[in-house]
Amino acid sequence: MAFTLTKAVIPAAGLGTRFLPATKAMPKEMLPVVDKPAIQYVVEEAVAAGLTDVLMITGRNKNALENHFDRVGELEATLLKKGDTDRLQKVNYSTELADMHYVRQGDPKGLGHAVLRAKMHVGREPFAVLLGDDLIDARDVLLTRMIEECEKRGASIVALLEVDPAVAHMYGVATIEETDDDDVVRITGLVEKPAPGTAPSNYAIIGRYVLKPEVFEVLENTEPGKGGEIQLTDALETLAGNPENGGGVYGLVFRGRRYDTGDRLDYIKAIVQLAVDREDLGPDLRPWLKEYVGNLD
Repeated sequence: MAFTLTKAVIPAAGLGTRFLPATKAMPKEMLPVVDKPAIQYVVEEAVAAGLTDVLMITGRNKNALENHFDRVGELEATLLKKGDTDRLQKVNYSTELADMHYVRQGDPKGLGHAVLRAKMHVGREPFAVLLGDDLIDARDVLLTRMIEECEKRGASIVALLEVDPAVAHMYGVATIEETDDDDVVRITGLVEKPAPGTAPSNYAIIGRYVLKPEVFEVLENTEPGKGGEIQLTDALETLAGNPENGGGVYGLVFRGRRYDTGDRLDYIKAIVQLAVDREDLGPDLRPWLKEYVGNLD
């Protein structure tokens, strides 16, 4: 049955402990990546794929997220009075991006629990889940393809990335079967952060999902797993093993540009990579960067 997918869920309740003390009073999702907070890139990606109804799952001390996507009358009036239309346009852009909604997670019981908090808002529709730590380059199509595959196959779709087997234990990892499409695989099993050397493959889940609503019923009956948390990976494994309920689970293998902002070193790399490619910054940054690197011991 054809459908129009319009809803995106963005879990944003984490404490951001890896970035302390920067995140002591500021949500990690608001850390700037060049000149925009990381969370704005994620919302922009959802909107570009046609998902204009965005639900953010938040926690305590996350008011800055709501403020960022809300109007700031005094700031707008000041910029308008100064005739600073360029900055005014940027401020208004984030305000008008999407129809934003917010719900508190409450208890920090894991990603699966955070997604379950979206049940009342989503209803009986397929929906997307976007994790804020993974930024997908706007020049590379991922979410739109995932939505297409969800409609085509009547199944939940997860984004997969081929990783070095030595780091597979840091991810949720899929057991796969090939399909007729070279970038789509059928998932027969999933394991969250397997012990080093035990991963069933090097196909790791990255932070993009397009899910059938049947996942909510499964999550309601999913016991805490790795880390004592309700794992979305465990619920998806249940769906993968029971394709009669929800159509099973498929993976779209992503081979484009992805930036990890959940790790301090990768966060710095992401800023440099994105800035180098920008028309307003790249021409000056690239020669400086070459000179700086050339002077390193």
